[in-house]
Amino acid sequence: MDALDTWTRSEHTADVVGRPTTHPVWRKGSGPGVVVVHEMPGLTTGVIRFGEELVAAGYTVLLPHLFGPVAREFSNLDVARTMPSICVSREFTKLARGVTTPVAGWLRSLARDLHAELGGPGVGALGMCFTGGFALAMMVDDSTVAPVLCQPSVPFIGSAARAADLNLSPADADVVRRRAGEGCAVLGIRYASDPLVGTRFDTLTSLIGDAFIRVELDGTGHSTVTEQRSQVAVDAVLAFFGERLHA
Repeated sequence: MDALDTWTRSEHTADVVGRPTTHPVWRKGSGPGVVVVHEMPGLTTGVIRFGEELVAAGYTVLLPHLFGPVAREFSNLDVARTMPSICVSREFTKLARGVTTPVAGWLRSLARDLHAELGGPGVGALGMCFTGGFALAMMVDDSTVAPVLCQPSVPFIGSAARAADLNLSPADADVVRRRAGEGCAVLGIRYASDPLVGTRFDTLTSLIGDAFIRVELDGTGHSTVTEQRSQVAVDAVLAFFGERLHA
């Protein structure tokens, strides 16, 4: 049985770098909306299983598919196969500092449509690893009221400056600061020993202070809610969404 057999597939089109861009989106559940943005190498069964946990907790979950394979278990071979197309894609930033990933506009559009349909205070957004910072970029739009950053790892680390960068333009960082000051909190989750996150959590604390809820897990691992799933991490996400998404 395919891991997405019980999900409903649709498509969403929005502007990315001046072009109408379409990606598939899978949907399941009822209740407040949550957009889960998959990690590298694609929409793996681990990401889908996490989506199922959110569905079971009472949420309408959208799983956009931005790159890579669909409904396969994580493999390093798939990472190697996916990376070349990511590196040449105009939709994603990889190394640049002080720049918001272009696909953020598409994700904001998806969140706006979901909020318009479901109502309530807004939607949740969760990114992980390569897409970890995308949830922060989605917060620039008022429709996203519960952004979660799981092990944000872009821009790829090669210098102290990139290790601290939030994958946001200065203008978008100002909006994040303003919204945090108005009460929109941000949840960040990482394994404390994970080098791929760099010092981004320190940057977030400097940017928004106590509005950044920082969860640093013991032990070794990277993917906090999928491949090295931590119940502490999942519980933190559910508590955050529960507090922020129910009117």
